[in-house]
Amino acid sequence: MRGDIHRLRAPRGTRGHEQTGVRFAVILQSDDLMLSTVLVAPTSRSAQPRSFRPSISIGGELTQVLVEQTSAVAPERLGVLAGHVSHDELNLIDEALRLALQLD
Repeated sequence: MRGDIHRLRAPRGTRGHEQTGVRFAVILQSDDLMLSTVLVAPTSRSAQPRSFRPSISIGGELTQVLVEQTSAVAPERLGVLAGHVSHDELNLIDEALRLALQLD
């Protein structure tokens, strides 16, 4: 469901700036699209805040949603449901997506 926060299992063979280990991801894809992959944005507690990285709370800790790293993942990479962003947080994510993708 759009706005759900899941643990995201890291793919094998990560390289470069890809984070290894467990991280969270926010589902961005519309609930009306039933595809073989799911559009998500990963999160990071160590990323620098930016206008295109809204902050959300996961388990009482602030984390940045890395909308500039939005990607399609196989549904089996989605781990345990960790929560759901609030309505206000989802609005911030939508604003960040509009900025990152230069949408009016």
